[in-house]
Amino acid sequence: MKKKHIHQSMTPTDDTLLNRESWKIFQIMAEFVEGFERLVKIKPSVSMFGSARTPRDHPYYKLTEKISYALSEAGFSVVSGGGPGIMEAINKGAYRGKSPSIGLNIMLPNEQSGNEYQDISLTFRHFFSRKVMFVKYASAYVVMPGGFGTLDELAEILTLVQTGKSRCIPIILVHKPFWSGLIDWIEKSLLTEKMINPEDTKLFQMADTPEEVVDIIFSHYEKTGFEPSAEEQEKLLNL
Repeated sequence: MKKKHIHQSMTPTDDTLLNRESWKIFQIMAEFVEGFERLVKIKPSVSMFGSARTPRDHPYYKLTEKISYALSEAGFSVVSGGGPGIMEAINKGAYRGKSPSIGLNIMLPNEQSGNEYQDISLTFRHFFSRKVMFVKYASAYVVMPGGFGTLDELAEILTLVQTGKSRCIPIILVHKPFWSGLIDWIEKSLLTEKMINPEDTKLFQMADTPEEVVDIIFSHYEKTGFEPSAEEQEKLLNL
């Protein structure tokens, strides 16, 4: 049986598109350079995530604000996605505290708009360059209830730590009732079918209060300190 081949040739439209995509490299470079220059001094920092759709009177919003305030008062710069909902609560709590409140905003067609509680505000066109900024300077990840975007960020950091592409940091899922179904699925499906190793289930912890979140982070760094080792710095350089 003969294989079928699709004849391909460059058209003027293809050529124009290629030129636009090539120049896109410089836009991406600019996002990385600005991110590195403006965030290099925020350490130690905690990256926090959660839904953009949570209203201000929701218990999740109020809990998030308390957690970010506690982290800011403990000396951590607090980084969020810069948008509304839980992201706003993150920045609002940190803004009241003594450490910087940082928003890594993303340009979206229908949703994102920056909140007003940001000491440092950056805006990205590309999710992937924004993701690097969340990871690169983070001493911990705190994950509040959220949707696909929140799950995406959680999966990203779990994968980076699991594969050794990033240093091991505390990954804290807040509000056990919200996350219990996911944890059950991880243990009953992923672990049972050997899609992950048993030690992978120890990459994250769960908490319900601001005090628990702060204690988990300080306990993790009690012996090593927050500054990355030379080996960890090399990993972060090659994210």
